[in-house]
Amino acid sequence: MKIMIRAAAAAAALCCLAPACLALTAPTQAAPTQAAPTQAAPAPAASSQTTPACTNADLHVDYRYSDSGAGSSYGWIRVTNVSRHACRTGGYGGVSYVGDGDGTQIGHAAIRVNRAAVRQYVVRPGQRLVSSLQMVRAGNYSKSTCRPARVDGFRVYVPNAYRSQFVAHRTTGCRNTAVHLLWQRPYHRP
Repeated sequence: MKIMIRAAAAAAALCCLAPACLALTAPTQAAPTQAAPTQAAPAPAASSQTTPACTNADLHVDYRYSDSGAGSSYGWIRVTNVSRHACRTGGYGGVSYVGDGDGTQIGHAAIRVNRAAVRQYVVRPGQRLVSSLQMVRAGNYSKSTCRPARVDGFRVYVPNAYRSQFVAHRTTGCRNTAVHLLWQRPYHRP
C-alpha cells in the first residue's frame, strides 16, 4: 500500500513539472479566462489590419498572484493599454527572471505553451490582456542542479517589442538554464 501511495505521489510531482500538465495543475485559472460581459471578442481580421500594432510605450506591464500548489505558483502577467489610441497585440511576449540587482537574467526564459490559443486583439485605452504564468519552485531541485539565485523580478517583453519592462517579484530562481521554472500561455482577454 505504501509503495502505491509513493508511486502516485511521485507521478503527481512529475506531472506538475511537465508543460503538458500546466492546465491540469491550475484549475483555478479557468474562471479568469471567461470574458466579462463588457469585453469585446477578439478583433476581426479586417479591424486588426487597420489598427496599429501596440508598442512597448503603449502598454504597462504588471504581475498578479493567482494560486499555488504542487510545487508551483501561478499568476498573471497583465498588459494594459495606457495610450490614447487603440492598438493591436497578442500571442506571446518574453518573460524571464532577473536578479543580482542589475537586471542579470537568472536561468532560462519562460517556455511558451498552448500555441494553438494564439490570437491578435484590438486593445482600447484602459483595456488589458493577461498571460498565465506558472512558476515552478526552485526548491523542487537539488542545490547542485538548480544553483539557486535571488530573483528581483521579471523582465517582460510585450509581444513584438524589442525593449523590456521590469516587474518586481522577489523569489528564488535557478541559474542553471537547463532547469525550466517558467511556463507562459499566450495573452488573452481576462
